[in-house]
Amino acid sequence: MFEEERKQKIIKYIQKNSRSSVQELCSLLGVSESTVRRDLAELETRKLLKRTHGGAIDLHSVHFEPTYSEKESRYREEKALIAKKAAELIESGDSLLIDAGTTTSFLIPELARFKDLTVVTNSVYLMQKLASLPDIEIVCTGGVLRKNTMALVGPLSESVLDRIRVDKAFIATNGLDIAGGLTTPNIVEASIKQKMIRVANHVYVLADHSKIGQVSFAKFGEVTDIDACITGSEISDGQKTAFERVNVKIYTVEAGDSSP
Repeated sequence: MFEEERKQKIIKYIQKNSRSSVQELCSLLGVSESTVRRDLAELETRKLLKRTHGGAIDLHSVHFEPTYSEKESRYREEKALIAKKAAELIESGDSLLIDAGTTTSFLIPELARFKDLTVVTNSVYLMQKLASLPDIEIVCTGGVLRKNTMALVGPLSESVLDRIRVDKAFIATNGLDIAGGLTTPNIVEASIKQKMIRVANHVYVLADHSKIGQVSFAKFGEVTDIDACITGSEISDGQKTAFERVNVKIYTVEAGDSSP
C-alpha cells in the first residue's frame, strides 16, 4: 500500500466512525504504531483530523470532548486574561456560581482580593483551589463525578441549584454560536449548565476564541440567555456585531500568543 493511499484510508475510517485509536488503525492497515502516529501527525498538520491521546477524531465530530488536562494546556495565556477581565465584573459581597471548566478555573486566583464572597461550584478541582482563599464561603453542589471534566452532575447537583439564587454565574462552554446557541458534548453536563443559567441574575460565558462559532452535541441555552461573553480578540468583527445585535455584550482580551 502506498503512503498516500494509507492516509486516505485513515481519513475515511475516522470520518465514518468519528474517531479511532492508534491500535485500531494499526490493525486496519497492518502497520506499526510509529507509522500510524507519523501519518496522524501529518494529517493533523494538513487539518484533515485532530489527534487525541491515543488516537484521532474527525474535526467535525460534535461528540468529541477533550480530557480536562488536554483542555487545560490550550490557550493558557488567553484563559488567564479572560479570567482577569471577568473579575472586573465581581464586587465584594457577591454570590457567584462558577461552572466546572478550565477557563473558569483561572478565575479562582482573581477572587483573593474580594471580601465576603459566596461561591457555588460543581467542580471538584475548583473547590480545592477555593479552599485556600480567605473570606469565601464555598457551597458544593454534590452529585455524580464526571472524571473527564471533574464536574459534579446529575439530579443531586441540580436539586441544590433549585434552592438558591446567585448574583452572577460564570459558565464554561464548548460552543457558542448565534444559531446553534450554547453547547457541550455531554447531555448530563448540558442539563446542569442550563440550570445554572436559570438561577443567576447575570450570566457571563468565559470562552477562548476557539469556541466561538462552534456547535457541539448537547444544547443548554440560547445566546440570548447570557448577558455577556468574554473571549479572545480573534473573534471576527462580524461575529461580535451579530452577538451585540441580540444584546449580548462581547468583552475581548488580547494574548501575546494564542496558539495551543
